[in-house]
Amino acid sequence: MRTVDVWSQMTTERMAKAPWLETLLRWTNQTAEPLIPSTASTLRAMDAANVDISLLSAWHGPQGSLISNQEVSDQIDSAPDRFRGLATVDLTNPMEAVRDIRKWVDGNKFVGVRVVPWLWNLPPNDRRYYPVYAACVDLGVPFCTQVGHTGPLLRSETGRPIPYLEDVLLDFPELVVVGGHVGFPWIDELISLTIKFPNFHVDTSAYAVHRLPVNFVEYMKGIGSKRVMFGTNWPMLTPSQCLEHLESLELSEMQEEAFLSGNAKRVFKL
Repeated sequence: MRTVDVWSQMTTERMAKAPWLETLLRWTNQTAEPLIPSTASTLRAMDAANVDISLLSAWHGPQGSLISNQEVSDQIDSAPDRFRGLATVDLTNPMEAVRDIRKWVDGNKFVGVRVVPWLWNLPPNDRRYYPVYAACVDLGVPFCTQVGHTGPLLRSETGRPIPYLEDVLLDFPELVVVGGHVGFPWIDELISLTIKFPNFHVDTSAYAVHRLPVNFVEYMKGIGSKRVMFGTNWPMLTPSQCLEHLESLELSEMQEEAFLSGNAKRVFKL
């Protein structure tokens, strides 16, 4: 397995109409209409960068479904050897959230759960997440979230690792957490959580690798070498854009393999 992209999505028309998406596209220097990729265009982008598997995210927010679990399931079925899924939930309906996780997340087709805190304006230590964490622990799958500032014009505070995510890791020591989007500007807090919690991991989605913060790259070569995994945030960024200057990181062969696929294969049991 050459490369695994742990954060991507095949945007629906509903998600394309979200008011915050315009600011996110501007952040990634896209001036065209919001992208709605097809299976074919997604596979072409993956093949161009030697990405073998992409984890496709479902999205749900306070206004309702943006990409449903059923839609992601159908997307996976369109290329079952290349796609896996991350299910999502409605935080306002805790029992239905647990039922959805049990329905969709089988560890094979759907390999985890993702909830984006800035979309809900709820930090991850809010009580509404806790049934979701318990369900993930029960099923032995990772909980994927976002850490760091937000690209959309929404509050960044929900992405701060300490104290919000630290509370979760203390309350659920068995829970495997993957924090996406690097965690800038709180890299020191990210490193602190890595030292403290063996089940905490990070992905580089929303960043081209040559734009990663210097202290994050040093972290990748040290204690983060077994914790950091590759992600894109497709279709906002392509795998080729994200990996174009991979050699500039000066990773060892072992570090590069772990970053591109090894850590993801282990954490998501691919």
